Amino acid sequence: MQREFARLDGIVGALLGTHEEKKLRSKQALARAAGRPYDPDRIELFDVLHATLVEHIFNPLDDPASSGMALENFAFFEAYFSNFIEGTTFEIDEAEQIIFEGLVIPNRSEDSHDILGTFQAATSAQWRVRPPEDAGQFLNWLKTVNALVMQARPDKNPGQWKEKANQAGNSLFVLPELVAGTLREGFTRIAALHDPVARALMTMFVVTEVHPFRDGNGRTARLAMNCVLSAAGVCRIIIPTVYREDYLLPLKRLSHTKEAEPYIRSMIRALNWTASFDYAQSREHLKQTLKNCNAFEEDLKNFRLTFPEPSSH
Repeated sequence: MQREFARLDGIVGALLGTHEEKKLRSKQALARAAGRPYDPDRIELFDVLHATLVEHIFNPLDDPASSGMALENFAFFEAYFSNFIEGTTFEIDEAEQIIFEGLVIPNRSEDSHDILGTFQAATSAQWRVRPPEDAGQFLNWLKTVNALVMQARPDKNPGQWKEKANQAGNSLFVLPELVAGTLREGFTRIAALHDPVARALMTMFVVTEVHPFRDGNGRTARLAMNCVLSAAGVCRIIIPTVYREDYLLPLKRLSHTKEAEPYIRSMIRALNWTASFDYAQSREHLKQTLKNCNAFEEDLKNFRLTFPEPSSH
């Protein structure tokens, strides 16, 4: 089998970059030879979501918190809820002290900096309204924002691609050596979408599904999604505590069964809900309005997210 061996040796050499690439035909093989291997199963998922998003007609809602106190209030609750979902939990008054008074909660320095870093990313124009324009910028944006959010946790290698495989429950995410290539392929699907809401939902799913970092993936993914929305003048999306399973289960369903509709419906409801509040009112009044909508509830069996009364907006 000398001829067969020679052919196999040429293909393996081409994949390793030690032989000419002309022996390769498939896009995946060519990507590996170029040093940008990717996860083909994730690309199939991205294509499913992309095709579904293209068919949707979205109703972008104007950003109700683009400046001043409204922006500050919005970013506070965005950071608070985004961390709460990931297990970095504080009483709301403690979170206000961390962000607005510079307090570091005793024995919780890392947690305090997590919520502060998320707030900083949500309020700084560089990370709030300037989404990446190409794949290289996309990778750098994710690294920099993750480093900002996770800055107090050097043991988690903030801003660096993961070195070991990670998983949540029975969901195994993209292998470390395939992270950069899979993100690049994901960005081509993001860039091909014209509607800002579609582009934002695609962005969040790509980052979540790859899970490129050791920690802070969910927060980084939601910040990336919201940056796309803010750049287009569209309302950002907040995922309140009581909506946690309504957010996570459709993501898992898309990942495991390739059903994109539940994810899109879930995120559109979150967008509509988020846009229902007056963020320019006092933070105390806004907090009470959110509370009336069950936003802070952790008992997901007995409480559901409700929309504010019309007079609250």
